[in-house]
Amino acid sequence: MPGSRDLDPSSSPRALLGAELRHAREKTGLSQEELGQRLFVSGSFIGQLEAGTRRMQREYARLLDEVLGTGDFFQRNCGAAAKSKYPEHFAEAVEAEAEATEIRQYAPLLIPGLLQTPAYARAVFRAYRPTAREEAIEELVTARIDRARILDDPTAPLLWAVVDEAAVRRRTGGPEVMAEALRHVAALMRQNRVIVQVLPFDAGAHASMEGSMKLMDFEDAPPLLYLEGVGTGRLEDDPATVRYQRRTFQFLAACALSPVKSLALIEDIAQDYGHEEHP
Repeated sequence: MPGSRDLDPSSSPRALLGAELRHAREKTGLSQEELGQRLFVSGSFIGQLEAGTRRMQREYARLLDEVLGTGDFFQRNCGAAAKSKYPEHFAEAVEAEAEATEIRQYAPLLIPGLLQTPAYARAVFRAYRPTAREEAIEELVTARIDRARILDDPTAPLLWAVVDEAAVRRRTGGPEVMAEALRHVAALMRQNRVIVQVLPFDAGAHASMEGSMKLMDFEDAPPLLYLEGVGTGRLEDDPATVRYQRRTFQFLAACALSPVKSLALIEDIAQDYGHEEHP
């Protein structure tokens, strides 16, 4: 049984909770698949809990305590691992994103969050919440920019985004905001930090016209898929669903402009916005 002390929330509680889960599972002699069967989830889901890429919900914590004979250890400590400054539907995806080694994303309507500037993010959140207090908007902007710190590492994670042309042409926040936002994306591309491809309007119908997607791969856990809608989102770990969406992303990349041509287009559009900014 894990130790009786609560986990320290300042020490990556999800990772610590996952390590304790692995220890307790191995002590009982259960495989991930066998434990998953007792919780009516997949073995890959157990692996993601152990790797810290999935959040432990209270209903699973209760079942784990029962199956593994850990008293109320997981029930007591899953609360610390669940604390987040992000909306509930998005928090688990952000936590997984921070652990990912590779991220592939299709963004149909806006510049991906990891590539946004504060001004662009502020315009997006103000559009989402037109009556919110300024303090609330600034908290959201700060949280979004904090997410992008995972790109401070010069090599990991790999971020490969296919962005619809609509996202780079929609006047989010006005010409000054758009010029800055696109120059920021272009700078990251020129630094060879990210791969961005623009899916042009003249590509016509494509494989993901119904919405966005984000695929995340990990060093020691199965891949995850995040699907997002208005005010909602969900993580998927079903292998068949992940494979299907991975193939969808490959189709999108094949239909999009090359990274070199995408960079040229992004810089051209940024220049156009710059001319409007300084007529």
